Amino acid sequence: MGRGLGLPVDARPRSAHLVLMQRSIALEARSHAASVRRRVPLRAWIRKLALALVAASVCGGCAVDETPAGDEELVTTAALPTPPTVEALNAFYYYDDVEAAWAFYRDVLGFETAADYGFAKIMHVAPGSFLTLVDAAEGMHSSREPKSVTLAIVTDQVQGWYDHLTANGVPVRAELTMREGSAHDGFVAIDPEGYFLEFEWFNEHPENVELSPRLAATEPLHSASRPPGLGVHATVFWLYYDELEPNQRFWEQLFDVDLLVDQGWAKVYPISETGYVGLVDGSRGLHTATDDKAVTLSFLTEDVPGWLERVEALGLELRTGEIGNESDLVETLVAYDPTGYFLEWDNFLDRPGNERIVEAIR
Repeated sequence: MGRGLGLPVDARPRSAHLVLMQRSIALEARSHAASVRRRVPLRAWIRKLALALVAASVCGGCAVDETPAGDEELVTTAALPTPPTVEALNAFYYYDDVEAAWAFYRDVLGFETAADYGFAKIMHVAPGSFLTLVDAAEGMHSSREPKSVTLAIVTDQVQGWYDHLTANGVPVRAELTMREGSAHDGFVAIDPEGYFLEFEWFNEHPENVELSPRLAATEPLHSASRPPGLGVHATVFWLYYDELEPNQRFWEQLFDVDLLVDQGWAKVYPISETGYVGLVDGSRGLHTATDDKAVTLSFLTEDVPGWLERVEALGLELRTGEIGNESDLVETLVAYDPTGYFLEWDNFLDRPGNERIVEAIR
């Protein structure tokens, strides 16, 4: 999965992925990450996006050239390609002791392992939602970077999950809160290396009028590795920003989605059938907005070339200018959001070694 792991299979600095990667090259890519990481000023990106939209709507797809003030490059835009389908949502988390993290997510939370590549484990969290645990010594991010992300595990059994986790000695960051008439109930736990896990249910409430039917239509994912009844309907990856409005425009335009849940200082968008992204005001959320972030968001799709066309049309900065193909197992593409979150598109090919993850996605 591209730069989520930081493990190229040849000597070029391309996006990394799982399986049979060359470890020496992986370490070189890791040490080089800081020198190639660059963030696009958010307002500069919004200006480029506005030019793209004007070109598409006014000129009917004709090119528009403008030389912006300062150091912004020449902008040439055309009608935006349609965003291909995202089949599932995934994120990479980075650990000093990936085996201990795996034991926690596998044995305590009961998540099934969709793929085990040794230094990286893909956990099946919800029907179309995954979490990949990466050995930080071989991944792109350091485990010491700020963990500016919270995984919300959406379940209608928050009390059962709370009882299960506390009985197993899992530390709790925020105690279980269930109030009549509230928009959501839940609690926040902490995984073995400090990532926050929010177990949450969105109640029938005016705030959730668009989300509740989606959750009701979803069959929760259960596992024989945890107590009966503790299913997971969906996931939300909460991300933290200094400014919400311009970042809302970024996500809306990139994925061509509308706001689904408006909590005021937190906004939720649908990315896949059961995978959501939530944008949070960093001055009020569980985390603050940070420059470095120990997470990579990953979007599982069968059409990585289609996403390359779209992100190029929108002017996103790419990790490399090409799609990676790792050991003929995965097609990968990596870009950056305007504040430094790493965004990755992955297509797991139907090859030996990918059987479980392909079956789980499709």
